[in-house]
Amino acid sequence: MTNAAEARDRIAEIRRDGGRTTLDELDALWAALRTVRPQEILGPWRGSEFVSGHRFEGELRKARWYGKTFHSVTDAKPLICRGDDGELYSNVAMGKGEASLWTVEFRGEPTATMVYDGRPVLDHFKRIDDSTLLGVMNGKGVLDEGRHYYFLLDRD
Repeated sequence: MTNAAEARDRIAEIRRDGGRTTLDELDALWAALRTVRPQEILGPWRGSEFVSGHRFEGELRKARWYGKTFHSVTDAKPLICRGDDGELYSNVAMGKGEASLWTVEFRGEPTATMVYDGRPVLDHFKRIDDSTLLGVMNGKGVLDEGRHYYFLLDRD
C-alpha cells in the first residue's frame, strides 16, 4: 500500500468480501493510513472484526461486543456489549475497568490510543475516512506470536 486512498479502497473491498485478509496485509494497510487525534474520535462507535487468523479473533463476538464509546479523553468505554435483555452496557468486568484516550507513539507515529484502566492493553487508531477507524490492539496477552489484533470502528 502506498497511500491512504488505496488503503481505504482495499479495506472497503475486504469488508465487501466478508472481512477475510491476512495480518501482513493489515500491517501494510495500517502503515498507509493517516493518524488521528483523540479529540477527533469522541462519540459512539460500532465495532467489527477481520477474519485474519489471529488467535484473539471471535473473543469479542463471544462477549457480544457492540463497539466503543469515547465520551471524553478521560472517559472511554472500551467494551460496549449487548446484554441478554438487548440493552447496551459497558462491560467493566471484562475490561477490568474502563479507559482513557491519549496520543501514544506506535510504529514511529503518534496517534490516538485508548489506554485500558485495568489491563496492560492499548488500542491504537488510524483514520480510514471521516466515519471509520482501523484499530490495532497491542499489549500483554494480546499478541499472537508477535502479531497484533486488528479491528474496525464505524461511527455509530
